[in-house]
Amino acid sequence: MTAHTAILEHIIGHTAVLTLNNPPANTWTADSLQLLKQIIIKLNQNNDIYALVITGQGEKFFSAGADLNLFADGDKGNAASMAKHFGEAFETLSAFRGVSIAAINGYTMGGGLEVALACDLRIAEEQAQMALPEATVGLLPCAGGTQNLTALVGEGWAKRMILCGERIGAAKAEKIGLVEEVVEKGQALDAAVALAAKVSKQSPSSVSVCKTLIQAGRTMPRTQALPLERELFVGLFDTEDQAEGVNAFLQKRPANWRNR
Repeated sequence: MTAHTAILEHIIGHTAVLTLNNPPANTWTADSLQLLKQIIIKLNQNNDIYALVITGQGEKFFSAGADLNLFADGDKGNAASMAKHFGEAFETLSAFRGVSIAAINGYTMGGGLEVALACDLRIAEEQAQMALPEATVGLLPCAGGTQNLTALVGEGWAKRMILCGERIGAAKAEKIGLVEEVVEKGQALDAAVALAAKVSKQSPSSVSVCKTLIQAGRTMPRTQALPLERELFVGLFDTEDQAEGVNAFLQKRPANWRNR
């Protein structure tokens, strides 16, 4: 276990578990955002890591986002700096080569929801509450919120949450596609780690390119995405994982992935 004032990190099998640890509400700071970016870059270089899980310390908050005291003085330079840190951190998370899962264990607001939106999958506990309330205080969700939320739930619900400031519970979040699963209180982390463990049965090389293709579909026309899909399929034959996966199946044994 490596402790930090803002993030706790430990490894379970092939999964890195990151715990947001800035009480009382696990808010983001410039330092913690830079740390998140550095951790993900490090994990990308670790061939033994196939997935990561992000959760919040304690029982009440996943993350309440940014501390509004940071913006109370109206300093545009400070706002630009924080927006840059948010963007870099969460875009690095979105580009993580493995599978990222948010284990939402409480209130998830603003930049807290945006980090969950930057993950590939989201599991929420039944008591969780989610919102992007930035417009309520004269701001906007600048860490991918307007784009990632819309991609997941569609324009209508994105507008309800962002323009109307609507807060939703876990059941509604599952219904509209914001989260993929709802579990009982205290069970999000275990459920996320169990889901992440399934990734270790998949070829890391395949997971990486499949994720690239799925996310490219948000912006790339199908006329470009379909040829790219075939191109990346052929490219997998340059990896050790492709031969290992096929031969392991034919030999009826577990694959020994090399992630290259």
